[in-house]
Amino acid sequence: MDVRPFEDGDGDALWELKRGFETGLGEGTGGPDKAATYEEKLTDEYRVRWLSWVKRCVAEDARTVSVAAAGDGAELVGYAFLLPESLAFVWDAAVLNEIYVLPEHRGTGVADDLMDAALDAASAQDLPLDRLVLDVDRTNERARAFYERYGFTHWGEIVARDL
Repeated sequence: MDVRPFEDGDGDALWELKRGFETGLGEGTGGPDKAATYEEKLTDEYRVRWLSWVKRCVAEDARTVSVAAAGDGAELVGYAFLLPESLAFVWDAAVLNEIYVLPEHRGTGVADDLMDAALDAASAQDLPLDRLVLDVDRTNERARAFYERYGFTHWGEIVARDL
């Protein structure tokens, strides 16, 4: 398994991973409305806008998006998306926006390699607080156990409302 920075030619494969990330958010951690909400936003327009944002973040810091490539590097099986340092003031910390591994590659060390890449990139940022934050659903036991293994602890709680 090779973990490397995102490259321009990775866009289509990264989008497929992003789809898995988004549809997985509603899987087993909420009712059918949650799953439908995440699925409905995955339009062609959203794809174009999201990939454009990825490229802007990578242009600012190539280490913000790491991908895990299997075998000869042709198949992407996971990614980690760390927000660039310029956005650190959102939480006064580094922000791990997304980390995702295809289900068939979970438990193989891919997530560990991606987390290590994200931690290295976050450590290089000049942050108001030397801290890495992320949002995780409290009912996602597998994810919570993974993050706890890396020393993450509960720190506040996000609340939301519809606009």
